[in-house]
Amino acid sequence: MIQLLFMVVMAEMAGILILLFKTPLRKLLIMTLDHVKRGKAPIVVKSVASTVFVIMMYTIYTIRDIQSRPIDALNPTDHVLLANHMLEASLMGFSLFLSLMIDRLHHYIRELRLLRKTMEAAKKQNRGFEDGKNGGDEVKARSEEISRMEAKISKLESECETKEKEVKAAEANSVALKNQSEGFLLEYDRLLEENQNLRNQLQSIDLSLSHSDSKKNT
Repeated sequence: MIQLLFMVVMAEMAGILILLFKTPLRKLLIMTLDHVKRGKAPIVVKSVASTVFVIMMYTIYTIRDIQSRPIDALNPTDHVLLANHMLEASLMGFSLFLSLMIDRLHHYIRELRLLRKTMEAAKKQNRGFEDGKNGGDEVKARSEEISRMEAKISKLESECETKEKEVKAAEANSVALKNQSEGFLLEYDRLLEENQNLRNQLQSIDLSLSHSDSKKNT
């Protein structure tokens, strides 16, 4: 019994040392404890711990019973049993204390790992927020640039409409000038024709006058 308790205590002390220092064995032990705390294993562990506690209390009761006897009534066997029971009770109490320490260390290590993951997630979210903020500034700059471009496009459209109006007015003027020039050409042709008619009439008059003069001379 005492040798078994010594082995348990030594194993628990080694487990605590492994949990205190960051080594590959620490990760393996944490995975083992995670596996132990799943399913029905916690019930078995609590049952064993309760049994050890009950045995320890019974041993303490036996120690108190032996110590309550008169010194003269104690024989060497009682002294050996007293020392044996005291050592067993001490080892069982120390084993329970170390098992509680291992459980708390495992719990705090898990909490620390979860806290680190939460902090990393918060940092990533913060970086994403800052990137989003920078992206928002970029989007704002883009929107302002788009607004300037839209204003410039509106100005160009108004100028284009003005030019189109001017072109239409120039086309209208050119059509009017074309019609006017056609009218001038028709009038010029008419005047040429009248001029030709007048020349023909003058020639005919000259011929008639010259013919009458020739008759008078004869």
